[in-house]
Amino acid sequence: MTGRATAALVLAGGRSSRLGGIEKAGVEIDGVALLDHVYAAVRWCAPIIAVGPDSIGRPGVRVVREHPAFGGPAAAVAAGIPALDGSGVTETWLLACDLPRATELVARLAAVPIPDDADGVVATDDGGRMQWLAGRYRVSALQGAVARHPDLTGSSMRKLFEGLRLHPVDDRGAAHDLDTWAAIEQYRSTRKDDHA
Repeated sequence: MTGRATAALVLAGGRSSRLGGIEKAGVEIDGVALLDHVYAAVRWCAPIIAVGPDSIGRPGVRVVREHPAFGGPAAAVAAGIPALDGSGVTETWLLACDLPRATELVARLAAVPIPDDADGVVATDDGGRMQWLAGRYRVSALQGAVARHPDLTGSSMRKLFEGLRLHPVDDRGAAHDLDTWAAIEQYRSTRKDDHA
């Protein structure tokens, strides 16, 4: 993979309300925190920007925070994008922190160039739904989207991305996210079965 012209923006600042307030980024899958699965998938990128609390910091990762905190994913994108200013990158990964198959996802999407008439390549699930926090985007497109919405606190990703031209890529399950304990336990159980 050629990550020299590609950044990574990782969102890890949610309340994790469906996990009873437990920090989702730190939940372990295969003995590794979910967040570290994502960092491993984009370790070749520069810069790597994470949006969330200081606890998500790692060597080589710059942490920023949306204001106010817990403003939602759209507000987190708005907080992270300025950190790419002056970096010289033209594309960035935009990934949630709860993607246990992030390495597979990134490899799959990295093989798909962003078409000339598109602003990004984004994973779609088996129902055809865009997984906005599982994609690679033109930095200029994200900058434009943020500029069109001065206050994104509490806004949806759908609102932020209205007007963007996104190229869908079948994720074949690689963009599966874990945002409830039921989903986490089911995934862990599946992993045990795979290794049995």
